[in-house]
Amino acid sequence: MIETFLWLLGYQFAGELLARSLGWPIPGAVLGMLFLFLTLCVRKGIPDTLRHNVPRLMTHMSLLFIPAGAGILAFWPLLAERPLAMAAVLLLSTLATLLISALTLTLLLRRQQGRKARP
Repeated sequence: MIETFLWLLGYQFAGELLARSLGWPIPGAVLGMLFLFLTLCVRKGIPDTLRHNVPRLMTHMSLLFIPAGAGILAFWPLLAERPLAMAAVLLLSTLATLLISALTLTLLLRRQQGRKARP
């Protein structure tokens, strides 16, 4: 489990370091996830430590929503001033996420079927 935490925290640290040093408006944790994804793609596999321990960590993912809930409570007056804008942002971001996920899945499935069709 410690090795899993080292993997995840190391990539988050690298993402934070890059985001802060370049002044990018992307959270370091998101860049760290991107780096981890790219590493796994290059390795063409998942290390055993991640394969066995990450599912256990994902059972506690609900803890990650606590900061978001606290942020909603802290900024409630600001959010309440513009309910239509907030609804529009939530709707558009949800639709964009669904669309991008569907397109990515379609591309990956076509790519996989193309590989199977080759002799």
